[in-house]
Amino acid sequence: MDHPIDPKTDCVFKALLGAEDNRDLLIHFLNAILGADLPSPVTQVDILNPYNEREFVTDKLSIVDVKARDDHDRLYQAEIQLVNHRDLPARILYTWADLYSQQLQSGQDYDALQPTYSIWLLGEDLLRGDPCYAHRYRLRDERDRCLLDHGGIYLFELNKFAAEQVETEEQRWLKFFKDGEHLNADHLPDWMQTPEMRQAMTTLKAFSDKERAYYVYQARQDFLRQQRSIQRELDDERAARAAERQAKEAALQAQQDALQAQQAALQAREAERQAKEAALAEIERLKALLHDRDRPADA
Repeated sequence: MDHPIDPKTDCVFKALLGAEDNRDLLIHFLNAILGADLPSPVTQVDILNPYNEREFVTDKLSIVDVKARDDHDRLYQAEIQLVNHRDLPARILYTWADLYSQQLQSGQDYDALQPTYSIWLLGEDLLRGDPCYAHRYRLRDERDRCLLDHGGIYLFELNKFAAEQVETEEQRWLKFFKDGEHLNADHLPDWMQTPEMRQAMTTLKAFSDKERAYYVYQARQDFLRQQRSIQRELDDERAARAAERQAKEAALQAQQDALQAQQAALQAREAERQAKEAALAEIERLKALLHDRDRPADA
């Protein structure tokens, strides 16, 4: 390729899995990622929002996820998210719930609902305290009992994925999305020597070789850079506000501590004064007793 192409860029991601010509890639991806969680393998899909190159040129806010329905009416959503933000977990849950709820049309009953699977590839760590790269959320209770086996949400944090040896098709896809930008289409490593991966590289090569496709890619890259820049500015602003708030809280706490120290000092001085007065009173009492004892009885 003349230009390196990052498969994590949203327009490339959608071309890989959402183009009609790559329907078999989407089927392979879904089976690889969802695996044993599926009641049966995916064999056919209808892409509900297929890739359209022109939408990325004319609309920087175009829909960049991939939605599909298989021949069992099960629903799938796949999305790449390069920049995390505060409300991302809520957005992930909402998009799954929205897709699941859209199944029912007027007059349909709940038994028409089918499993819905949402797959998210994340370019930044979301669950920073967890070293695992794969997270599967399904409708289960604290004893792992299923309420309803109707799909779930699957998160994959690419930064945490570090498998050198590819042992599963899931790992093959994750490694492709993580390292694809650095691959040479003419000298692919052994783990890329499968029909699906070669087809995926053909899609990347098309973005590199075709002038219009490369323009789309560059436009999306520029847009995503702007989004990352805006997100960093927002994060910096939030951090500055948080630091300012913490500084004010620390200053207020210091004032409160100083006031408490002053009150404690005053209480200590008052206690000392009272102790001195009590001691003086005791001395006077003892003096009076001594005086009464030494006074002559006939006085």
